[in-house]
Amino acid sequence: MTRAKSSKKSSKRSREQTKSRPKLKEKHEEIKAVAEAEPTLRQATEDFIRKTIHEKAPYMPKRIVDELVSKITANNLTEEEASKVIDLAINEYVNSLIEPGEAVGTVTAQSIGEPGTQMTLRTFHYAGVRELNVTLGLPRLIELVDARKTPSTPITYVYLDEEHRHDPEKARNLARKIELTRIENVASGIYMDLVTGIITLELDPEMLEDKGVTVNQVKSILEKYGDVKVSDENPYTLILETGIVDYLKLSRLRDKILRTKIKGIKNIKSVIIQKRGDEYVLITDGTNLRALMKVKGVDPYRTVSNDIKEIEEVLGIEAARTMLIREIMNVLNEQGLDVDIRHVTLVADIMTRSGTVKQIGRHGVTGEKESTLARAAFEVTVKHLLEAAARGEVDELLGVAENIIVGQPIPLGTGKVSLMMKTSAIRKKQGDGS
Repeated sequence: MTRAKSSKKSSKRSREQTKSRPKLKEKHEEIKAVAEAEPTLRQATEDFIRKTIHEKAPYMPKRIVDELVSKITANNLTEEEASKVIDLAINEYVNSLIEPGEAVGTVTAQSIGEPGTQMTLRTFHYAGVRELNVTLGLPRLIELVDARKTPSTPITYVYLDEEHRHDPEKARNLARKIELTRIENVASGIYMDLVTGIITLELDPEMLEDKGVTVNQVKSILEKYGDVKVSDENPYTLILETGIVDYLKLSRLRDKILRTKIKGIKNIKSVIIQKRGDEYVLITDGTNLRALMKVKGVDPYRTVSNDIKEIEEVLGIEAARTMLIREIMNVLNEQGLDVDIRHVTLVADIMTRSGTVKQIGRHGVTGEKESTLARAAFEVTVKHLLEAAARGEVDELLGVAENIIVGQPIPLGTGKVSLMMKTSAIRKKQGDGS
């Protein structure tokens, strides 16, 4: 009896649920229609965002527009919320624009110069490895703005291709291949016999294994200096019969043998393997970008060195400019200094605008100013003035320093505005009483 009652109740409930389903569906459709009609509830689409930005600020850069689209759509904002975000972004962009006549050079100099006084004079051991030091702080910043031909600690960041980047063994083999290995790196001792003219070379088995070099490789390289054989007593000892009994000549040959290259790329003194995220990266002590980019297994599109001059020669001036900005920003960020990237970009633009990387100094940007007075105001005043007088140069007084020297308003800010006024017209109007 109880079962019968319960089955009746359940069937009745199911019939009620079936009847209520169309009503729920209708209600859902009604809510959806209201949401689509109301901007407070309607979700912002990409077309809506782009259209709104174009109507309100057609001058907005494409990069900022794309970023706004991706951020708004990712957060599922409504049209009303999206409009508020767009208004805020436009307001921020307009406020960040530089006004005509702004002294951007002076602001840049102050913005980089003041934090520069807080920078440390130091180098640090890279990745905890004693052999590899990296210059940081003020010395590195001076190196960059002076456009030094070779950095004090040249380093290359070698990224690997898809086949090698995830396999530690393949990365290790590639590191051995590119590291410059000389005979002195794998030898434990070298001895000369002045009576017989024999040079005995003892090899270190641990170093041979570490560098991925065999005894036969060393033997074949030494054969160009004379007859070579492996010692019967020790398989890691090579005997070279030179036939030279003169001490000076034999000493020179010994030094030449120690410097003889077995394998690797010139200037790459050592290689460290480091894991970054899910891939292995090779960090080299020394740079030879042109040769490294040709090695099979190296990703040439991401491999870079910290030598700006080398990048200019191998990849061109635009790549050098980009690396200059990146390196200066890395130095400042590492020191915890917050400098806007636009200041650094201006410095890089000034240094590379002629098509080559030039230092900011008397041998570069400042020394090549057209104004004689501006050059004289910086350094070696008498020399500049005498040379300009001998050549009969004319100073047009278009810059800041030269106008300050002669006591004129500088062509910046309000001094840049040339306003002409007809005083006769004003007098005439005043005479008419109008």
